[in-house]
Amino acid sequence: MPTQKQVMGKLKEVLDPEIGISIVDLGLIYEVKVDKAQVNIKMTFTTPACPLLGYIVNDVQSKVRALKGVSDVQVQFVWEPRWTPERMSPAAKKQLGLQ
Repeated sequence: MPTQKQVMGKLKEVLDPEIGISIVDLGLIYEVKVDKAQVNIKMTFTTPACPLLGYIVNDVQSKVRALKGVSDVQVQFVWEPRWTPERMSPAAKKQLGLQ
């Protein structure tokens, strides 16, 4: 059974293809729960109309499924609380010139 820390490590490998920053550093991950071989992820996007939503979700599922012991990855979209730049890590803010 994978740990939450291992799952978060895999999620850090998922990059927003437009800006090259991980979805973790962007603050898009709201919750990760591991229940034996199933991983449930609650995440958001900067906008519901994100044109890369499907691409990013497929990457999330692919990377997390690569962990030993994972048989299923469920991704749920959360729109509240709304994403804001304040959710970004200091490193992501610096990279984007927001600090």
